[in-house]
Amino acid sequence: MSDAASTILSVRDMRVHFQVKAKSRLPWAPARTLKAVDGVSFDLRAGETLGVVGESGCGKSTLSRAILNLIPATSGDIVWMGTNLTRASQREWHAARVDVQMIFQDPLASLDPRMTVGQIIAEPLTEHRPGIGKQESQARVRAMMAKVGLREQMINRYPHEFSGGQCQRIGIARALIVEPKLVICDEPVSALDVSIQAQIVNLLKSLQSEMGLSLIFIAHDLAVVRHISDRVMVMCLGRVMELADKQALYKTPRHPYTRALLSAVPVPDPAVERGKTVQILSGDIPSPINPPSGCVFHTRCPMAEARCALETPEMRALDNGASAACFFA
Repeated sequence: MSDAASTILSVRDMRVHFQVKAKSRLPWAPARTLKAVDGVSFDLRAGETLGVVGESGCGKSTLSRAILNLIPATSGDIVWMGTNLTRASQREWHAARVDVQMIFQDPLASLDPRMTVGQIIAEPLTEHRPGIGKQESQARVRAMMAKVGLREQMINRYPHEFSGGQCQRIGIARALIVEPKLVICDEPVSALDVSIQAQIVNLLKSLQSEMGLSLIFIAHDLAVVRHISDRVMVMCLGRVMELADKQALYKTPRHPYTRALLSAVPVPDPAVERGKTVQILSGDIPSPINPPSGCVFHTRCPMAEARCALETPEMRALDNGASAACFFA
């Protein structure tokens, strides 16, 4: 099967800009534009996991919400299963969302405290599969609870009675109950202990294999992203710096920003950890409301030249299917 035939999601030149009112007592002070996502493009294939990494404020979560139209995109195209949803009606978006579900960062805050576990997991069935009877709905809920490692006896408990890891399992069950094709995981393990993180990541990988899911996995931890992803997209201040196969990106990163991020990843071997060189980036992270001209990374880049402040590098194809937005990649 060709890549084009297996592509289920195409995002083209997506931009999400917000107008931010200046902190001024003058009522006529002009609003400024915050470019949270600024020209992001990528394709996602069936059964693939795309990891999305970058520093806080780089636009990862905004991108994920714009894909689902939870935040309206300023411009760009979202093509889902061959249908362009950019100018779709609310009814069309509602129909599409049954196939695209989301797992949120804070496992407890994403669950309604007034609903039982059974009600929380069953709610998407009520919304998207109204023809299913109560008995079948309950049977599906119990089966899904078993899949994610929750005991059947927990079905009438409330979210506050569970640990963070258990709440995230409830969130996963809720997302998967309607059997979607794509699940967007917005930093689903960042609020969990390291040992619980491994359990949740392994659970997602197992469910992906069993159900044939595609995943967009957003995270700060590059070690976690390496474990679960097939390809990795690196973002900085709303723009994509590099997009490559996992093995190629971790072995031979092309963009200086990617190299800096990878140099900070801890290595479990003490001898290797002591001997490695960590690339310290100078300067503060620029504000997305006042980004640098040219390449958004040039103010902290050790390779930057005068050209980098004047011209914005476009994503260009490299070997092995990789691409990077850098003049020196």
